[in-house]
Amino acid sequence: MKNSNASRPSSYFELISASRFVPTSYVGGGWNPAEQHIAPALGLLAHLVETHRDGRRQDGLQIGRASYDIYGVLPMEACDVEIEVIRPGKTIELVEARLLHAGRVGLTLRAWLMATMDTQAVAGDPYARLPAPDALPSWDMTGVWPGGFVRSVQLRRDESTPGAATYWVNTDVSLLAGAEASPTARLLGLLDTANGVTPRAHPKDVAFPNIDLTAHLLRQPVGDWVGFDTKVGFGPTGLGVTHSIVHDVQGPVAVLSQSLTVRPRIA
Repeated sequence: MKNSNASRPSSYFELISASRFVPTSYVGGGWNPAEQHIAPALGLLAHLVETHRDGRRQDGLQIGRASYDIYGVLPMEACDVEIEVIRPGKTIELVEARLLHAGRVGLTLRAWLMATMDTQAVAGDPYARLPAPDALPSWDMTGVWPGGFVRSVQLRRDESTPGAATYWVNTDVSLLAGAEASPTARLLGLLDTANGVTPRAHPKDVAFPNIDLTAHLLRQPVGDWVGFDTKVGFGPTGLGVTHSIVHDVQGPVAVLSQSLTVRPRIA
């Protein structure tokens, strides 16, 4: 399914100035369509960290870990981005990017950038492979979630039980109008789907937004489809975790965890 309607946006964000960005209608959130779904902003910050890197150095340090903290909801309005090198280095750097609305920080990314080297001789992992995307049935996420972001993605899912599923996600919507994002930034912009694709409870009964998201990468991804082997757990005191092994068409590519605040809705 392609976004063939020319009247609809082709990107999640548009550039206002070098550090100011406005979301399109495809960023509308699942919990509240008047607020931003955080997924596209995760990808945007990764893209801007890589752009900032390329403006400072030519060795293409790769993102090895992307750790996001979500400070609060963001309205569907223009936001500003600040980027700072926290720990400079020749082969390893720690870079922080901050997304602000009206001067308030709403989202941060701390990314460890690491040098590439040839480790093919020792490469390997113990993770089970996923069925190919076309081996899973299509699933319409809009039956559970509202918002523009949900409408912008295509999903193929096999759910064994609520809170446990394998699925693939894809989108033809670019992160930023007029810019080509890397496969890594594009993948990071789809990771926050994990918490909504196999909910343990219906969101009308229980709210379970994530307050963070951390991805550890095995390598740089390839291809358009991003696959997940996802499991969701709710604890007895309001805590929860969504954990995923993330795949591309060649196999496992990252490990993902999200902390949840679990809040049963009062009738």
